[in-house]
Amino acid sequence: MKNFLFGETYMEDAPFFKALFNSTKFAWLWLIVRVYVGYQWITAGLHKLEDPAWMQGGEALKGYWTRAVSIPEAPARPPINYEWYRNFIQSLLDGESYVWFAKLIAVGEFLVGLALILGIFVGLAAFFGGLMNFNFLLAGSLSSGPVLLVLEILLLIAWKTAGYYGLDRLFFKYVGAPWKPGLWFQKKKA
Repeated sequence: MKNFLFGETYMEDAPFFKALFNSTKFAWLWLIVRVYVGYQWITAGLHKLEDPAWMQGGEALKGYWTRAVSIPEAPARPPINYEWYRNFIQSLLDGESYVWFAKLIAVGEFLVGLALILGIFVGLAAFFGGLMNFNFLLAGSLSSGPVLLVLEILLLIAWKTAGYYGLDRLFFKYVGAPWKPGLWFQKKKA
């Protein structure tokens, strides 16, 4: 497809992927993915919000970071494979950032989960969920991280329809997006 304004050529998506990521026909699928990922974040966040080791002094995060930056005896591999990330975590440890960072993680996990379940700001919530998962993976924590990261990337791609059965549908209708104002912000015709 040719853009006549700039003379650029755009590649057309395959019909299946266009339907999967842009059509409300598949909004039910994204609802299932969204609620599953959201539930995982809510349960992780609630666990931390109720735990004084996370919410009062950050001791839980301090312990995790301390184990992550330690280099074990050979032949075991260190939890953090990248020296630059180990240095980053070590600088957070040295600055006692775990005190406030633990609270940020707990609240962030809960809010990402809540936003995904409610279907509001799905793209943004999926981005921040993916960012957290990416950092957990860099720090050597595997568990369900890889699966959740892939699902969050897919939600990011499908952000326009992933919140169709949720509050995004109303948000975009009435408030709109930066490139298309919603009903509340459209100029009235005289």
